[in-house]
Amino acid sequence: MPENHARKPEPRHDGASETPAVPAFSVPGESGEPAPGPGHRRDRASSKAAGKSSGNPLLGWLREIATVVVIAVVLSFLIKTFLFRAFFIPSESMVNTLDVDDRIFVNLLVPEPFALSRGDVVVFRDTKGWLPPAPAKAQGPFTWVQDGLTFVGLLPDNSEQHLVKRVIGLPGDHVVCCDAGGKLTINGTAIDEKYINPAEVPQIRNFDVTVPEGKVWVMGDNRNHSADSRAHMETDGGFIDLKDLEGKAAVIAWPLNRIKTLDNYPDVFHSVPAVR
Repeated sequence: MPENHARKPEPRHDGASETPAVPAFSVPGESGEPAPGPGHRRDRASSKAAGKSSGNPLLGWLREIATVVVIAVVLSFLIKTFLFRAFFIPSESMVNTLDVDDRIFVNLLVPEPFALSRGDVVVFRDTKGWLPPAPAKAQGPFTWVQDGLTFVGLLPDNSEQHLVKRVIGLPGDHVVCCDAGGKLTINGTAIDEKYINPAEVPQIRNFDVTVPEGKVWVMGDNRNHSADSRAHMETDGGFIDLKDLEGKAAVIAWPLNRIKTLDNYPDVFHSVPAVR
């Protein structure tokens, strides 16, 4: 019959105890204490990170500022390259639409992928020699800073080798000045040019042109003070290549009291018939 009490271990002949010795080390979870979990390790890591950042708060602040600046420069460059670009207006050829020293943003998605329209105000490169050669730029100690900011799009392009005019004739259009009433006609239809500077009566300068494929006919809103297509008919007929267009002027961004979007006056051209 089994006994109801545990048998007392007999002493060993070598004097050692039968009770197993407790090891000098313990495995987490086997000694009766809970093992440190993932949360415990995260807390320790967070404490170390906090200790490092709190050790030099100025360095962390400078790192954040540098990150913001880099992101702003990259975004500005991408916007300037693919969407919008800033330009400076140096002349009075587009008064009252644009004043001298206005800063404008140009939509680079026109004429591609978005189509150009009659009445659009456009900025284009002077590849026809309409402007005198630009004088050599004076080099100063910080010229490279201004050039860099212009390159990434944070400053407007002050280059005098760009011009800004309004598109009057698209490829295939027959543009004539003027009819018996002194009005411009496009494809035989007279138009009422609401955008012309009202301060002066435009002088009549007769011409009769048909715009070739891949080109446009442009004129300034300040007709008596604009050396536009009419003044350069001896150079490629006065036409501008579509590939030379930087884009469509979309908005006046500076000065603040002149901020506005630019109108292309679709009502002026809505009755012009399509090219036959």
